Amino acid sequence: MNNLILQIDTSTTVCSVALSENGQTLAVIDLDEPNAHAAKLTVLIEQILSETERSMKELAGIAVSMGPGSYTGLRIGVSTAKGLCYGLDIPLIAINTLEALFFGYQEQFGLQENEAFIPMLDARRMEVYSAIYDHKRDLVKPTSAEIIDADYYEELLTTYNCVNLFGSGADKFDTLFDTNDRVNVQLGFKDSAAFLSQLAFDKFQNKEFEDVAYFEPFYLKDFVVMTKKKVGL
Repeated sequence: MNNLILQIDTSTTVCSVALSENGQTLAVIDLDEPNAHAAKLTVLIEQILSETERSMKELAGIAVSMGPGSYTGLRIGVSTAKGLCYGLDIPLIAINTLEALFFGYQEQFGLQENEAFIPMLDARRMEVYSAIYDHKRDLVKPTSAEIIDADYYEELLTTYNCVNLFGSGADKFDTLFDTNDRVNVQLGFKDSAAFLSQLAFDKFQNKEFEDVAYFEPFYLKDFVVMTKKKVGL
């Protein structure tokens, strides 16, 4: 059976939609421009269905990047996904934005042994939303809000050979860590709805669906300001 899933990611400045079948991405559109979420999301959905010669009635489910991320972006993406699921009577699948970012990174760059991988989303100033994974794809530290300084990963580096930072939150730390060759900042690595494909398919097969009426995005709005706290195991 071919399970066609529409995927939506509006958690950052990138407005992204993708279409996947049985976990394989068929097409993706990534648009990074001001106000794209509100003005272009439904247009992009129609466009990707047209380009792949598919229709709404063929969809088996809709996956959405659930956050953390931009409050406005998440609200638009989730409300659009919920509305489509309700109208089409198909399941809603929610994917953690940082988990999807990590899976996208591993597909592109691979995972090196004894290194830590930290997807991060920009919040404000030196603040980010982040999580930590290892080369076995295990979640070492769950999603949290952090304030980063130059010594922040000292304790983590007693366990791992290298720390890899990527995502919209990582770019602003390029100069902060430019003298530390054990902290690798992957510049320009942006979110994409294509990163949801395998994760969404796995949840679809396991019937891990959300309640369309009550589901809300994972905003992670509360910051605990602890600039001296370091990351360790």
